[in-house]
Amino acid sequence: MSTKKPVPRFTVITLGVNDIRASIAFYEALGFARKMNATGEAVAFFDTGGTVIALFPWDQLAGDAKLPDQPRPKTFRGTTLAWNCNSTEEVDAALDFAISCGASLLKPAHKTDYGGYSGYFADPDNHTWEVVVAPRIEVGEDRRVHLPD
Repeated sequence: MSTKKPVPRFTVITLGVNDIRASIAFYEALGFARKMNATGEAVAFFDTGGTVIALFPWDQLAGDAKLPDQPRPKTFRGTTLAWNCNSTEEVDAALDFAISCGASLLKPAHKTDYGGYSGYFADPDNHTWEVVVAPRIEVGEDRRVHLPD
């Protein structure tokens, strides 16, 4: 038996969706590049620059995890996805763009108590996204978030 500790990795966020065609169209409209198109509408993968967003039919995802499909929550799920930006102008532009692609505005962009600036939108399945610029957190040309030590 090996005593070597596995290397932790956060690689994919899989979102359960009600209408995979509509969700694929939404994430493509946001500008995420779809990969592995051969999967058709069974599952959709999008390159985000560091991790991957996967879209999977909600009922099948629940079944795969051995969880009940119903009731589906219509309230906050305790999780947000984040779109980090480098300026307040970029936050405003990204939030406006997401809304133009079919997102629902949850909270307009505003100054935060920690010195940042953020707003929230929901995708077509009510997955919550924060669009934010935060002090000391930068997004590089590689689209990855760079955190200070």
